[in-house]
Order: sequence, then C-alpha cells, then structure tokens
Amino acid sequence: MTMDSIERLADRCLLPGFVGTQPPDWVLRRAAAGLGGVCLYARNVRSTSQLRAMSERLHIENAGLVIAIDEEGGDVTRLEAATGSSYPGNLALGAVDDFELTRAVAGSIGAELAAAGIDLDLAPVADVNSNPINPVIGVRAFGAEPGLVARQTAAWVEGLQGAGVAACVKHFPGHGATSLDSHLALPVVDEDPHQGALEPFSAAIAAGVRAVMSAHIVVPTIDAVPGTISPKVMTSLLRRELGFQGLAVSDGLEMRAIADGVGIAEGTVLALTAGCDLLCIGGGLAGEDIAIALRDAIAAAVKAGRVSEERLAEAAARVDALAEWRTKQVVAAVGDRAVGLAAARRAVRAEGRVRVDRNPAVVQLTSTPSQAAGVVPWGVAGPMAELGARVHAMELDEQANLDAIIAAAVGHSLVLVVRNLHRHPWMAADIEAALAQRPDAILVEMGLPACRPAAAAAYVATYGAARVCGIAAAEVLMGR
Repeated sequence: MTMDSIERLADRCLLPGFVGTQPPDWVLRRAAAGLGGVCLYARNVRSTSQLRAMSERLHIENAGLVIAIDEEGGDVTRLEAATGSSYPGNLALGAVDDFELTRAVAGSIGAELAAAGIDLDLAPVADVNSNPINPVIGVRAFGAEPGLVARQTAAWVEGLQGAGVAACVKHFPGHGATSLDSHLALPVVDEDPHQGALEPFSAAIAAGVRAVMSAHIVVPTIDAVPGTISPKVMTSLLRRELGFQGLAVSDGLEMRAIADGVGIAEGTVLALTAGCDLLCIGGGLAGEDIAIALRDAIAAAVKAGRVSEERLAEAAARVDALAEWRTKQVVAAVGDRAVGLAAARRAVRAEGRVRVDRNPAVVQLTSTPSQAAGVVPWGVAGPMAELGARVHAMELDEQANLDAIIAAAVGHSLVLVVRNLHRHPWMAADIEAALAQRPDAILVEMGLPACRPAAAAAYVATYGAARVCGIAAAEVLMGR
C-alpha cells in the first residue's frame, strides 16, 4: 500500500467539524478527495432550507460523505438550538414508556433529518443514568432502570432508522454511572457494565443499529485506559462479546478526557487501533489544520507499524458500508412535530394546587448548561405568555437578590422554575427560602426530578427542558 493510498484511507476515517453555515473550501476539497464525513453543530444550522442546501453541496462533492449531527431531541438539539426542541428528550419518553410513542417521535426526528440530507444521527443516548448526580447524562437518558432504557433505546433506533437515517447509540460501554463530565475530565466507572449498562447496547444491536459511539471513561473491571482507546472495550467487548458488526464512532477526541491524557493526535491513533472506525473531531477544533494533523498521525502510525494496513482498511470499509446503507434508504416519511408535543404532554406530572392566576410571576433559576447541550432557550414563561397570561418573568442566578424577587411577586401567583435542583446547592437553598416565604409557590422541575423539597406542595415535573416540555407545563399551570 502506497503512502498516498494510506493517507486517503486515513482521511476516510475522519469526521471533522467546521465553522459557519456554508462549508469552507477546505471541507469541499477534502470531501471530493474522499473524506469520511463531517459533524455538524448548532453553529452550522440557520434554517432547514439552509441545512438542506449545505448537505446537497457536500454530497455533490462526495455522495459517500457521511454527514453527521447530534440531534437527540430534548435538551440536546442542533436543528432547533435557537428555539428549543419540538420533541421531548429521552427522560420524558422513558417516563411515558410507550414503545410506539418513542418510535413515532424518533421517526419524526429522522424524517426531518433525512429531508435535510443528514446521514448519521449521533443518538440516542443509551446510557443507564444510575447516578443521579451525573453532570452530563441526566435527562438525556431514558431512565435509571436497564430494562426500561433497553426497550426505549430499541424503539428510538427503530424509529430513526425506519426514516432512513442511521442511528448511533452512545456512550459505550455506559456513561450513566459517572459523576464527572468527560468533556472536562476523565470519569471512572467502578461498576461492571455487565451489571446493567450493557443491556441497552445489546438491545440496540439486536434492533439493527448502524453505529455505536465510544465513551471517554475508564472502566477498571475491563481496562485501565479510557474506553475509546481500549481494545478490550471497543474490540473484545463490543465486537466479540456483543457481536456488533457496524460502524464504531469515537466521541469527540478534543474532549479533555482524551486531550489532557494521551493528547489528540495520539488519542486518534490509539482509538483507531482499539477499534474505532470513524474518528470525531471538531466540536472545538474546527480547522483544516487539525484534520491534516490527524490524517498525518494515522499515516505515520501505519508507516511505523503501530497500526496495521488491514485495520485501517477495515475501518474505512465500515465508513463506506454506512454510506452505502444510507444511499439505499427510501425516504418517504414526513416529520410530524405534533407527536412531539403529544409526547411532552403525556410525560408531565403535576401534584397539588398548580393553577396560576392571569398575572403570574415566573422566576427561573439558571445555571451553566452542560457542554453537550450548549445554550438553548428553556422555561415556561414564554409558553405561558403565548397562552394569554400576563407574565412577570424574572431570572435568578447564584448572585441575584432572592428577597427582592420574592417582594416583586407579592399579589401574584408565584412559579419557581428549576433544572436539576439536586445538583445545585445554592439553588436548593434559594428554593427552600422562597417556599418558606411563599408556601403557595408552584415548583416546576425541568430537569431530573430527583429532589422535591418537602415544602413544595405544588409541584410539576416535565422530565426535560425541550420547548414542548415548557408548553406542556404551561398548559397544566393555566388549566388548558
């Protein structure tokens, strides 16, 4: 195999990102030369028509280019990052636990993605959220019980792929038991994945999932290195034990769990050696320089005998196989966002006196969003206003004056809106103080409902902060 052909195969295994709503010249040039794919983010999406035109332009250069995106619905949306998602996320679907409903929601998301020219959706999350304080999974998981997560994962995979878009379950072998975010650090999972975390991945494989994404986590019962760069995880466990034959995708290689350890270039080589086929980069590093550096690192590793030519060719062939599968799909379904709102309505749980007057004060307690979700609008104030309420909306962060905000709400129904109350001590303290002054206040939890204060007599849980979850909660609050 010549060095030129090795470089072409290395390029075929790369999934870089880029900045802007039009593909830059280097992406078009590399796509025409055989690049594996591109990963799109919210920064690349302005509208459905723009996204469709961009995908068409990329596919003109290379019909086998794999265009990927993180569209989970719920809190993690790229298509609707500007407004919030029209579909509830996994936790809400898990709360309803209706196989056909989940398949319909995923099918509608898939139809929208297919119409926009997307080939691979880096979803669904198949992690079992067994640790409530998990900072990066939470509402992105279907729940904390392996059997529920398994059947919901299978439903989501079937719905998405039935619409002609490849699904990619993540984060193998299970990120749900962690207490750290692998964007920022290297999490360690002490529990053996065989105790439940693998069950949803097995169900996804049985459902025919086309791709699996690795997790940057250490599982000491299996190996001492992160799963993404562990042959014991990505080959022995995923391929041999679970029998997966599809495309293995790495999580973002610039995430600090890898970048701060072995480094990005070395991490790329080790991920390929371990069994990852499509190597994701570009969430933060999104220029041609990083794509060149990773291609050259792979080529140098092959030349030095660290990566076999057979392994490189196998990985590139798996990218080809996914692209070929996508070209054979008949895209006939049409997205139906009404199913998203219907699902969100079914997920809402309300207890106590949760009706408001016509002039409610709505106080939203805010914290820094996870890197996975990014900044996406959420809450109930906007939806309540759209339903006709004259809302006095306020935001409260860690530095805000709670007493002044409570004083401003005198004479009005008071709605306190939180997301993941259990993870923010300052927020819990402020809610406790607010409820002491206003025991009639309604607490709306739009994250994981793991902590309901004893004083919260009126309580609404939406199981996620998608736009439709806010609408569903607003309808409950206004008696619609």
